[in-house]
Parts: sequence; structure tokens; C-alpha cells
Amino acid sequence: MEEKTYPMTREGKEKLEAELEDLKVNKRKEIVERIKIARSYGDLSENSEYESAKDEQAFVEGRISTIEKMIRFAVIIDDQHIAKNEVSLGRTVTFIDEEFGEEETYMIVGSAESDPLAGKISNDSPIAKALIGHKLNDVVTINTPGGDMTVKITKVETN
Repeated sequence: MEEKTYPMTREGKEKLEAELEDLKVNKRKEIVERIKIARSYGDLSENSEYESAKDEQAFVEGRISTIEKMIRFAVIIDDQHIAKNEVSLGRTVTFIDEEFGEEETYMIVGSAESDPLAGKISNDSPIAKALIGHKLNDVVTINTPGGDMTVKITKVETN
């Protein structure tokens, strides 16, 4: 069975590596200390501090496992062989919604780096899928869950 790859920018991989280091070095120690303190309170069956710390420990260990897998199967985006005015992974694209005249700007990243509130959308999102491969000044119809929207690409930037 082939493993899933995680396309990402070099900066995105470095950010994940830093988060992994923090979780392993700092967060694990904090949680172990919280568990130790909670155990000292006695009866664990009704000890909410102990339960809370154990829940957090499970979450952190799951996150560590997820990040390690993402890093292990990371594919760094190399867009040097793509035209400068073409939308691709790792590029920032600005477009205008033809119906409402609203301008939007997004950086297209791999799913591991996706953060829509920070303007980073996954290459798996409907918007990115529709835009990838198109060029500056192209008019593109994007099929979104809210309905189709037609946009004109006004800027493509390499990062």
C-alpha cells in the first residue's frame, strides 16, 4: 500500500518540525508533571485534574504521531519549472469575483499547512483545484459548495 504524501513549502515543513520539537521537549514534560501532581491528590476515580491531564496527554501523543508521519512523507514544493504567471502549489494568487467585484488573495499550500484564516488554502480545496494550472488574466469558474463562482486571476506571486 502506497503512503499518502504531504506536499508543503519548506517553511511549512520547518514549522511542523518546530511544533514537533516543542511537543516532545516541553509539552510532554508539562503533562507528566500535571499527572504527577494530580496523582498526589489521592483517589483517581473522581479526580478531574488527572482525567484532564490524561486526555491532554492522549491528544499530544496523537499530534506527535500525525506530525511525524507528515514530516516523513513530506514532499517539498518545487515550482521553479513552472511559468511565473501560472498558479501552482506554493504560490499566492489574487483574483476578483466577477459577479460581486470582490478581490481575494490566497496562498496555495499542501493540506498539512492549510490555514484559511491566515489566507493559506489547501491544494485539495475547490478554489485551489480550479485555479491550479491557470495563468494571470485567465477567467475561471470555481465549483464551490455554495454554487459556482467566476473569477479573473489578477496576480500570481512566487513566495
